Amino acid sequence: MSPLIDRYNRVIRYLRISITDRCNLRCIYCMPQEGVPLLKHEDILSFEEIGRIARAFVHLGVSSIRITGGEPLLRRDIIHLINKLSSIKGISDLSITTNATLLSEYAEPLKMAGLNRVNTSLDSLYPERFFEITRGGNLKDVLDGIDSALKADLKPVKINMVVMRGINDNEVIEMVRYFRGRPINLRFIECMPTNRKSFLPARHFIPMEAVEKKIRREFPLEQTLVKGVGPAHYYRIKGDLLRLGFISPISQHFCGNCNKVRLTADGRLRLCLLQEDKEFYLGEALQKGVSDRILTRMIKKVIMAKPSRHKLVAGNMESCKYEFKGSMSSIGG
Repeated sequence: MSPLIDRYNRVIRYLRISITDRCNLRCIYCMPQEGVPLLKHEDILSFEEIGRIARAFVHLGVSSIRITGGEPLLRRDIIHLINKLSSIKGISDLSITTNATLLSEYAEPLKMAGLNRVNTSLDSLYPERFFEITRGGNLKDVLDGIDSALKADLKPVKINMVVMRGINDNEVIEMVRYFRGRPINLRFIECMPTNRKSFLPARHFIPMEAVEKKIRREFPLEQTLVKGVGPAHYYRIKGDLLRLGFISPISQHFCGNCNKVRLTADGRLRLCLLQEDKEFYLGEALQKGVSDRILTRMIKKVIMAKPSRHKLVAGNMESCKYEFKGSMSSIGG
């Protein structure tokens, strides 16, 4: 089978699979405090359906799969799913994105089931501020989860910090100092217009160029050969295990090299994070009993609808008219 290539000659090698839209946190940039409407249990893909779709993508050349949510560790029997996916020949990178509140319990079982690595979010090192940003999160649970992931050898542990002006931008240097000496990829991310109902991204937006300059004033950074499957570009502090990544979806968008698509918890294939009109309901096809061969053909066909880029104006949050209608928790990040 030929590789999965879109009409802009981008090779799709990375699939993010949301296995639940439920989350035990309410991060300010992710969803409103009251939450969002949840899917019915019967509408969420079964593990068997997830496995079928994953195998179809792997057959088409996808080698990296990340399990997301909501909070994926809330899904019952997730260890069984990881074990099922890790047995698919052709997956070289199987990871999970989690808020880490439950990770101390699951890290070792996930590793034993075949998980390679873990991504987590951490937007503050101050308990009260962390509580405010996540609307209820316990910082100690997350730090314990990160330590457990390192102990279980789920490396590299990737930690994502959404840098927000006036909220946590004064912690950037402190975050670097805290994680120095550990095999961690600490990644700084620009905030995006994903929850305008209760969060004003333009007010808190900081371009990654400014964040990088701030760090360079404190630490001598050098290029690194580290290159993940995602959009981050990495540097290292000389002689240190810590790697620093910078992700700039607004100021320097990386759409031209986009190699990923997303599968929502109810089986909608989303070709671009910020374009709701580019979704295709694979879950419905499975319910109608399509064969694996037809499923594979469907995927190859719909990939051609992947847009050239997202709708945001690079570097200009103030004039951005795009209105994100869903929530990050329902898509899987």
